[in-house]
Amino acid sequence: MDWLINLFSVNDSVAHIVLLYSVVIAGGVLLGKIKVGGISLGVTFVLFVGILAGHIKFTAPTNILTFMQDFGLILFVFCIGLQVGPGFFESFKKGGIKLNLLSVSLILLNVAVMFACYFIFFDTSDPNALPMMVGTLSGAVTNTPGLGAANEALTSLESSFPNGLPQIASGYACAYPLGVLGIIGATIAVRYICRVDLQEEEDKLAAQESEDPHAKPYVMHVRVNNSYLDGRTLGQISEFLNRDMVCTRLYHDGKVVIPQQDTVFSVGDEALIVCAESDAEAIQVFIGEELPEEWAYEDKEQPLVSKRIVVTRPAINGKLLREMHFSSVYGVNITRITRQGMNLFASPSHRFQIGDRVVAVGPEDHVDRVAEVLGNSARRLDAPNIATIFIGIIVGILFGSIPLHIHGIPAALKLGIAGGPLVIAILIGRFGYKFKLVTYTTTSANLMLREIGLALFLASVGIKAGAHFWDTVIQGDGIKYVYTGFIITVIPILIVGTITRLVYKFNYFTIMGMLAGTCTDPPALAYANQICSREAPGIGYSTVYPLSMFLRIFTAQLIVLFFCGSI
Repeated sequence: MDWLINLFSVNDSVAHIVLLYSVVIAGGVLLGKIKVGGISLGVTFVLFVGILAGHIKFTAPTNILTFMQDFGLILFVFCIGLQVGPGFFESFKKGGIKLNLLSVSLILLNVAVMFACYFIFFDTSDPNALPMMVGTLSGAVTNTPGLGAANEALTSLESSFPNGLPQIASGYACAYPLGVLGIIGATIAVRYICRVDLQEEEDKLAAQESEDPHAKPYVMHVRVNNSYLDGRTLGQISEFLNRDMVCTRLYHDGKVVIPQQDTVFSVGDEALIVCAESDAEAIQVFIGEELPEEWAYEDKEQPLVSKRIVVTRPAINGKLLREMHFSSVYGVNITRITRQGMNLFASPSHRFQIGDRVVAVGPEDHVDRVAEVLGNSARRLDAPNIATIFIGIIVGILFGSIPLHIHGIPAALKLGIAGGPLVIAILIGRFGYKFKLVTYTTTSANLMLREIGLALFLASVGIKAGAHFWDTVIQGDGIKYVYTGFIITVIPILIVGTITRLVYKFNYFTIMGMLAGTCTDPPALAYANQICSREAPGIGYSTVYPLSMFLRIFTAQLIVLFFCGSI
C-alpha cells in the first residue's frame, strides 16, 4: 500500500498535484450544489474545500499553486471580457448611463464603508489589517476577480510585509456566504422601504413595449395609393422617406418581383415591407393603407422562399449590410436579424458578427448563393477560436505589465494579469473584427473555459490559505471579517437602491437586476428572475455588469497599491 500512501503524501509528483486539484474541485462543485433556502454558493465552495485541504496538509509546492492560481485567473477574466465585450460600450446607451452611474456610486460606497470599518473595528498599526479588509470587500460583494487582482497587487509589495503576505482569501471566505444572503436581503429591504407593489411593477412592465420600437422589425402588406409615387423608383421613395425599410416583394402587373433600388412603383401595386416598428405608421401614411390579409401572391415561374441563414464565414465578420449588395447582386433581401436571442431590424448600417442569424427572401437558388457567402455552417460555430483566445491573452499580459510610476506609490501601478487581459478581451470582443479576429464562441464553450479557470484559481487560493486559516480566522479576527463584510454588503445597497427607486423612479425589477449586476452576483439575479416574469432584471444586470466587473477588479488593485504598501 506504499504506492497509495505516496500518492497522497509526496506532494511534488504530477499524479499527486492532479489528484489534489481533482479532489478539491470535484468536492467543491458537488457541495456547492447544496441549496439552503433556495440559495447555493456554486463553484465558490471550491475555495472552502481548498482551505480544508490546505489545513490538513494535503497540498502542493508553492510555485505550482501560484502558477495554477494565476493561469486560472487569466483564463477566467479573459473569458468574462470576451463575453461582455460586444455589449460593453452599448451598455451606456438608451438610459444605461444613468444606471451605470448609480452602479459606480454603489461600488464607491462599498469602498468607503470598507475603509470606515477598517478604522472603526481594526488596529490600523497592523500592516495585515487593510489587505485583509480588501479580501473581505471582495467576498462581501461576491467578486472573485477582485480577490485575484488584489492578491496579485500584493505580490508586488512583498517587501512591505516582512512576516509574509497576508492571506486575504481568508477574509474573502469569511465574508462571502453572508455576502450572497446580504445582497438578496438588502434588495428585499429596499422593496419594503420604498413600499413597492410587485404586481403593480409587473403591470407597468407589461404596459411598456417588450422590445425597443426602433429596433423591433415590423412586417406589413400595403397597397400603393399615393399618386406621387407613380413612376418613382424604390431608391427615390426610400430617400424621400429617410427611414430604413426593406421591400421584400412587390406585386406589379400580375407578377411578383424582388424589388431593387431601380424598381419602379405604380399606383395599385402591393408591397410586402419590413421596417422598424416605430416607422410603420409614417410609412403607411406615405405609401398607402395596410391591407388586413396576409401576403398570398406567388411567382409560379420563379417561386420565392424565406430561409434562415447563420453567419459563420470569418471574412464577413464586421462587414456592414449595405456593403454586401445582396439586393442588387443576388436579388435577395435580408429582412430580419437575430443576435443572441434578440430580434434586430436589418438596417443597412447593421454590422455582421459571427453567430448572427438572418432571414433572407428571394428566389431559392439566389438565397442559396447568399447562404454560401455568409457561411451557413453551424458546425463551424461549435469549435472555439483558440488562436484568438491565446493571442488576446498574450496582448493582455503585455498590456497589463506596462508600469505606470506615480510619485508616492512604493510600486509601479499596473493592470496586471487580471486587469490587462480583461481590458484587452473587452476590446477584442468589441473591435476584434477590425483585426480579422473571430471572437465568437458558443455560450457553453465560454462558460466551460471560464468555470475551469475560476475553479483552478479558487482551489489554489484555498489550498494556500488553508495552512494559516485556523490562526487567521478561528483564533484571529474571523468574526470581525464576517460582520464587517455584512456591513459592507448591506449599507451601500440600501442607500443606492432607495435613491434609485425614490429619486430616479426606476422599475423595482430593473433595480434588482442592477444591484445584482453591480455585485456581479448570479444568485441575486436568479432570485430576481424567480419573482419577475419579464426581462427587466436581466436587462438591468447586463447593463451594469461589464463596467462593474472592470471597476471591481481595478479598485481592488488601486486600494492595495495606494494604501497597503505605505502602512
